[in-house]
Amino acid sequence: MPVPADSTQADCHLRLIRAASEAFMKEGYRASINQIAARAGVARQTLYNHFAGKDDLFSEVANIAAKSILVSLDDGGGDIRQRLVRFGATYRERLIGDEGLALFRTISAEAPRFPELARAFYDKGPGQMVRRLAEFLSRAMDEKTLRRDDPKHAAETLLAMLDSGDRSRRLFGAPRLPADQERARVSRIVDCFIRAFAPTR
Repeated sequence: MPVPADSTQADCHLRLIRAASEAFMKEGYRASINQIAARAGVARQTLYNHFAGKDDLFSEVANIAAKSILVSLDDGGGDIRQRLVRFGATYRERLIGDEGLALFRTISAEAPRFPELARAFYDKGPGQMVRRLAEFLSRAMDEKTLRRDDPKHAAETLLAMLDSGDRSRRLFGAPRLPADQERARVSRIVDCFIRAFAPTR
């Protein structure tokens, strides 16, 4: 269906990103501009009015995915444990949920053929997440909520702990944990991380 005349540019932009995300997860990077435009309900030229091309659109999908996880660090208040538990739950939902696994399969399959695209995806997605999480942890270290250490190392450590090999298990067909077990798993991981980086008394 065509976009209504009163549809705003912002609405159209978001529809294109949503359509691209769905197309890439279903078809991989081979999804065409025409398919994405049709899925969004716009003309091909409308897509080009918003994005330079498919590479630009693909990297923006990664950027939006990373931002949707990172917002949990800044919203809702609470102490560092509460904020890291929220972040961890959101991160694992994206990491080992069906959409996250589909996106991971897509970029992994295309990385050897499109190394520049893969690097751009990493920089805007996982790379941005490491940087932002490191900034958050650095502030906690300044406030002496966590002991002083290399914030980037701390961020990478927490992300590795949150993965816990669960993405690999899910990629090979293991089911998601029940909701109560998932919450308990995230809490245990965050508690372990906080103990590891607890301030020296």
